[in-house]
Amino acid sequence: MHRWQPLSMQMVDFSSYTEDGRKILVSVYSDANPGELYLYDRDSGKARFLMTRQAHLDPKKLATTRPFSFTARDGRAIYGYLTIPNGSDGKNLPLIVNPHGGPIGPRDNWGYNPEAQLFASRGYATLQVNFRGSGGYGKAFENAGHQQWGQGIQNDILDATHWAIDNGHADRNRICIYGGSFGGYSSLMAPIREPGLFKCTFGYVGVYDIDMMFKRGDIPDSANGQRFLRRTHGTDASIWAQNSPARRAAEVKIPVYLAAGARDVRTPPEQTELMAKALTEAGNKPEGIIIQPGEMHGFYGEEARVKVYTEMLNFFNRHIGEGKVSVGGPAPAIDGT
Repeated sequence: MHRWQPLSMQMVDFSSYTEDGRKILVSVYSDANPGELYLYDRDSGKARFLMTRQAHLDPKKLATTRPFSFTARDGRAIYGYLTIPNGSDGKNLPLIVNPHGGPIGPRDNWGYNPEAQLFASRGYATLQVNFRGSGGYGKAFENAGHQQWGQGIQNDILDATHWAIDNGHADRNRICIYGGSFGGYSSLMAPIREPGLFKCTFGYVGVYDIDMMFKRGDIPDSANGQRFLRRTHGTDASIWAQNSPARRAAEVKIPVYLAAGARDVRTPPEQTELMAKALTEAGNKPEGIIIQPGEMHGFYGEEARVKVYTEMLNFFNRHIGEGKVSVGGPAPAIDGT
């Protein structure tokens, strides 16, 4: 049986150096290495180990992350990363599709990802997509994300999901979607765009109503923020409604869990409360909703993080874990991607 093996590749970066350039602080990391620091002495030509992050983790037991690419439905080249549980053949796995935030500028990178490793430890593969609008692929690619929240960007996420199915990595009957901020938006919009593809969705500190985005939170508080909103959403309120999951809640036919920080000023908790209300009125009350006191745009307190990830893993397990999550069975060797 073929198993996915680590790429045996480490990324090396110069983190800092002395004024004379004789000593250099070097960082080393990989998909299975959270990070190490070395002090390199140019005079001796030797590097001295200083410290490692999360030394309790055994790299031999961590998941492997591989880059992939595909051609989207409009011919655009799209890139991303697929994390496969340790010991897996990379075939027929339950899958978490994990869109990143932004969407204009941020991107996913290859390296150690705590969430992907968490999911992998329970047997899930994780799909991360650098959809149009993501940084690192040129200005034209980044600009292509404007006024495409509900259209081109979601197409890229959906097409990537089908890539994982078509290449045998994902069990088409065990796929959920989860993301934070814009990823939370996508977690509700993607199931609207393609009913039946996902079995559940978890929205975290998400935007669910575009009109509210123009009126609440810290983005519309500045002239730059208002310009950004107009550029990325336009000015047509009817299009805002079409691109707002909270206005289309009746089209969400799968189990939903929502979480938000009570003090979030980027995507205020009113966004999540509105989404929950709309789902409930549509007859699909969320299985759970967390409005976490003291937390903002993301949970940072240990107790809050344990709570949200415990609820999240239980939620995924109910819907695509089948009560217990395995890492797949025997299958032919994985393709070259």
